[in-house]
Amino acid sequence: MKKIRIATRKSELALWQARHVGSLLSQGDNELDVEIVGYTTEGDIRQHEPLEDVGGKGLFTQELERALLEQQVDLAVHSMKDVPAILSESFDVVVAGERADVRDALVGADSFLVLPKGSRVGSSSGRRAAQLVRQNQDLHVVPIRGNVGTRLAKLRRGEFDALILACAGLDRLGLAAEVGQRLDVDFCVPAAGQGALAVEFLSGREDIATIAASLRIDRVATAVETERLVVKRLGADCTMPLGVYCHQLDSGYHLTAVLLTETGDRCLRVEKRAEDGGDLAEDVAETLLAMGARELIDNV
Repeated sequence: MKKIRIATRKSELALWQARHVGSLLSQGDNELDVEIVGYTTEGDIRQHEPLEDVGGKGLFTQELERALLEQQVDLAVHSMKDVPAILSESFDVVVAGERADVRDALVGADSFLVLPKGSRVGSSSGRRAAQLVRQNQDLHVVPIRGNVGTRLAKLRRGEFDALILACAGLDRLGLAAEVGQRLDVDFCVPAAGQGALAVEFLSGREDIATIAASLRIDRVATAVETERLVVKRLGADCTMPLGVYCHQLDSGYHLTAVLLTETGDRCLRVEKRAEDGGDLAEDVAETLLAMGARELIDNV
């Protein structure tokens, strides 16, 4: 029996994701002995500081990557939206399994439209903040850190009037009842990779690459990889107000990308479709750059 050690953060959601991947692996090969190994990352420790000030979402992956390099574990499981689009050559990443609901969730109110003027909306995402404020300048989007449970507790204590969280995380934790409104992807374009799980492993580990490849679903992986190619081509990262969403059509793929200033006062939006995901990503990125994306990215 082959032992597979899976690295994960210790939050309730991260553990759910790692166990889910472990279950998928076991279903594919009942000879695998799966062990979950929890780590506390720098991002977990520095929860009172804005992510953009301390290194972005890469802080959630660095400790797990160190464990991979030291061969303490065989693979690591992340939320794909937390994985930088430009990955170190030491690692490979595979989209694992089906994608959950890609939408953002409004929690604490039944509709975005009924939020009173001056409402304090908690969100740690510049992408969400810029898109929401562009829709309603009377809202105050306030940074919030912590895991899902911590954020919900802050809402219940009255520190915020509403929260914006990922539907995928709430659904996975059995907290779908907390969702007041699932925001349409045209209203709030999701982050690249949102709702998808990533399996990361050392380049050159052909044994692990084969196991990880068994988790890939082509239509899901192609859409996610297309989104990440746009981010990579723009030279952007997770701190930027950039939404990218790709979905499969009967023939080919449809891709929406939106890039905003932090205040939402300027917005570049592109929608295109094509048969090939790579060509589509390149076309959308080039169109954004021609519209002035470099200026917006450099000024964030």
